[in-house]
Amino acid sequence: MRASTCGCFDKMSGFKTFLSSIFIFFLVECCLVACDITDGNTEHLKREHSLTKPYQGVGNQWDFWGSTLVTSSYVRLTPDERSKQGSIWNTVPCYLKDWEMHVQFKVHGSGKKNLHGDGIALWYTKDRLHPGPVFGNQDQFHGLAIFLDTFRNDLHGMDRSFPFISAMVNNGTVSYDHGKDGRSSELGGCSADIRNRDFDTYLAIRYSRGRLTVMVDVDDKNEWKECIDIGGVRLPTGYFFGASAATGDLSDNHDVISMKLYQLMVDHSPEEENLDWTKIEPSVSLFKSPKDNIDDPTGNFRGTPLTGWKVFLLLLCALLGIVVCAVVGAVVFQKRQERNKRFY
Repeated sequence: MRASTCGCFDKMSGFKTFLSSIFIFFLVECCLVACDITDGNTEHLKREHSLTKPYQGVGNQWDFWGSTLVTSSYVRLTPDERSKQGSIWNTVPCYLKDWEMHVQFKVHGSGKKNLHGDGIALWYTKDRLHPGPVFGNQDQFHGLAIFLDTFRNDLHGMDRSFPFISAMVNNGTVSYDHGKDGRSSELGGCSADIRNRDFDTYLAIRYSRGRLTVMVDVDDKNEWKECIDIGGVRLPTGYFFGASAATGDLSDNHDVISMKLYQLMVDHSPEEENLDWTKIEPSVSLFKSPKDNIDDPTGNFRGTPLTGWKVFLLLLCALLGIVVCAVVGAVVFQKRQERNKRFY
């Protein structure tokens, strides 16, 4: 009898140890996910690619064009006036393989709801200071663009709300379709209330190991919210960072407060290290062609792979299921042992 009871307690102790292991695993995974976007460690800040107050690098490491106005508090790409274009560009090409850009910005104006535009674009491209029709920059560019579009052009695309943030990778052959709000070439996106906020608004762009992640902090919660997460992205080194904005018949103030670039310390295979990253052609693999998005009413890729968060949650659910079954089994086993004691 005593041996049977002790055996039961030993098994219950084992289950407690197992539960403790699961809890530790959960905490470690949460920390890894939380650290997925850098907290802005100044140790990895690359000042030659960063734009911060009081903007002493403007004119040396940064060039600006058009309606751009540089003050001690902000860089205004466009004023709240019609038909304006402005941009600011880093003069130093970036040769980092893995990086993360934090942008503090502000979009505000006197226009009422749906009577403002057009938005801001953030760039990592081969060419710089090339004015054009895409938020103040050239079309058919080489590289990466993140669009913060504040005005809806496609009146048939009512399945999403504006402002809308989207990403596009281009090898110089694809045109941005303003009439469709860029749906035919976007890789993903999210709606974000970024206009006329009374607090600071931020966006983070992370590129590492072929994965592009865009996060936003626009709700005054001091935490990142995932907007875009796609793999199979290939971007070369040696391109330039920049920001541009444009207004049309409608307008807004488009301000950049800061752009801070951080180097990500990532190990690469010997093959990757020996590769000439400046010769890489901007592209996105593992996905259907952006042109296939034309018939997709959501404008997003539907066959994207599972993100790290989703894989983690699936594994966690599976482990919790195992734990629940084990605990139920232990309880049933213990009840049977107690029932058997009546017959001794």
